[in-house]
Parts: sequence; C-alpha cells; structure tokens
Amino acid sequence: MEHGASTLAQGLIAAWTLVAVAFVALGILVYVAIRSRTRRVDLEKAVQAFRSLDIEAFRNLVDSAEEAFLRDNLSPKKFREIKRQRAWAALIYAWEAGRAATALAMVGQAAQRSPNPKIAASGVQVAENAFRLRLQAIRASLHLLTGILLPDLQSRSLPPLVDQYERTAETLFRLGRFSSGVHGFVRSKNA
Repeated sequence: MEHGASTLAQGLIAAWTLVAVAFVALGILVYVAIRSRTRRVDLEKAVQAFRSLDIEAFRNLVDSAEEAFLRDNLSPKKFREIKRQRAWAALIYAWEAGRAATALAMVGQAAQRSPNPKIAASGVQVAENAFRLRLQAIRASLHLLTGILLPDLQSRSLPPLVDQYERTAETLFRLGRFSSGVHGFVRSKNA
C-alpha cells in the first residue's frame, strides 16, 4: 500500500510539472505572438539584411563537386576538418537567410495591408516566399548540422535554399518597384 501511494505521489508531481511546463510554453508563445504583432517593420533594414547575404559564397560552400574535389585531394583527417569548417560557415549563412526571411515576412505582411492592390498582392507573395525560405533555411541547417557531426558521410544534395532565396529576391524586387507606396504603411523603428 505504501509503495502504491509513493508511486501515485510521484505520478502527480510529474503530471503537475508537465502542466506547469505547458503553461510556461503557452505563455512564451503568446508573448512572441503579441510581440511580433506590435513590432514595427523597418523596410530598408529588412531589405539590406536580405541583400547582404553572399549567396554565391554559400553556393560554393555547399557545392558537391567542390566537396568531391576536397575529398580526393586531402587526407581523410584534413578533409573532415575542412568539411566541418565549411559546414559551419554554410550553417551561419543558412541561419542568416532564415533571419532575413523572418524580417521579409513582416515586410510582406505589412505590404498586404496596403490600399494599393499591386502592393498588397506583392506583399502576399513576399510573405509566402519568405515563409518558404525560412522553411528551407531550417531544412538546410539540419542538413548542415549532420555534415558537421558526421563529416565522413557523403553529402546529399542540399535542400533548395538557394533557389528559394532567388525567388524571394525576385518577388522583393517587384515589391521594391512600388516602394514609394510601401513607406506609407511600413513604419520605421525611428517613428
């Protein structure tokens, strides 16, 4: 009987702990949701962050032909070391692409509220492409982490992060053509 009461008490403590953790997680989600709704969008800063990514350097870091060349011309130990360094650098690029995508999604959401239908339509496209870019950045990051942890594995093709980046850049360029109208509804952080 005493063992059953002890087990029941431990179960209740575990259940209440899980409930507390769930409430804390819910609170964090609500805070993030409210904060992102009230955060002001700085169009120039978001576009500058997006354009500052050197996508050609990223392409070089994840090029399978380049990896094959290094594998053939370096000792296995040196190859693992170089592959890890390249994967870390590419991971930083993917992370920054994801951050830029988050900022662009906010720009797209703000553009959607424009009374100009062309700006609103471009805003929808920017937000959708930014969301897809964020997903691709996450997938690429997971892929790159695998390369860091297991450098001897033959690399699979990287998720289409570069292609999604270019589609997002093209849509952003279209939105930029309407930029005079965008400034009226996208508030600067200094405002």
